[in-house]
Amino acid sequence: MELSKSQTTNFNKLQKRLLRSMGQAITDFNMIEDGDRIMVCLSGGKDSYTLLNLLLTLQNYSSVKYELIAVNLDQKQPGFPETVLPTYLQGLGIEHRIVEEDTYSIVKEKIPAGKTTCALCSRLRRGILYRTAKELNCTKVALGHHRDDIIETMFLNMFFGGKMKAMPPKLVSDDGENIVIRPLAYCREKDIARFAMLKEFPIIPCNLCGSQENLQRQSIKEMLQNWDKQHPGRIESIYRSMANIVPSHMTDINLFDFKNIKADGTPREDGDKAFDPPEFPPLDASGNEFNEADLLNIVAI
Repeated sequence: MELSKSQTTNFNKLQKRLLRSMGQAITDFNMIEDGDRIMVCLSGGKDSYTLLNLLLTLQNYSSVKYELIAVNLDQKQPGFPETVLPTYLQGLGIEHRIVEEDTYSIVKEKIPAGKTTCALCSRLRRGILYRTAKELNCTKVALGHHRDDIIETMFLNMFFGGKMKAMPPKLVSDDGENIVIRPLAYCREKDIARFAMLKEFPIIPCNLCGSQENLQRQSIKEMLQNWDKQHPGRIESIYRSMANIVPSHMTDINLFDFKNIKADGTPREDGDKAFDPPEFPPLDASGNEFNEADLLNIVAI
């Protein structure tokens, strides 16, 4: 796709925004360190293509030196275009590995028709990728989950699991032997979708989970998309709240010692203001927060 001058300008702004968001997440969570060998899990979807592209770009400018190896798991889905990813990765000249494991047949054999395949498919895929990371002597495993994935996961756990739990940007894998990072944790899905379209990545659909239209995650995604249209700024506020947790104002007795609270006369920042209304920032007509300059202008008027 040949871009016009204005389109090129907009694309450059988009790329800078994504790189800035990714760079901030990497810094905040110390995701990448000197000498890291990072396995980038490439599924063929827009998110993982964007992750790999941005990490390659950052690699050229960062003072932190790290290696990248792209890994795709070919799960032997019927009709899977086996040559697309190898051709793309060879064109980039990046070290890569295609791992062939017939998890598709296992999932189809174990899961009754019409039932959700995601849980088993994910578990099988995770085990294979963790094993591959060790075989390739990788110090980090990078996944393409973005801000919207993290928020969706939180609501899924709230609605269906009764937990306040999301996807952490950085964690130790369940086998205890890999550090998993999500460098796109601060990036918006709509920015990634736009970037992937303009870059014309050779997208490969997933025939296992992508064809299951009534998944709980899809319902959550639609709910959040509607909120984003009707109440601009709400999604950003939800995401900020995940980094501003006040244990003393929740109900988890394992996080805060409610049983032994004592009133000792010392003023407390986290003390309850039982008769005060909740503190919310003022919003404009579109649902966006006013900044300080806006408020001063309104007062002046």
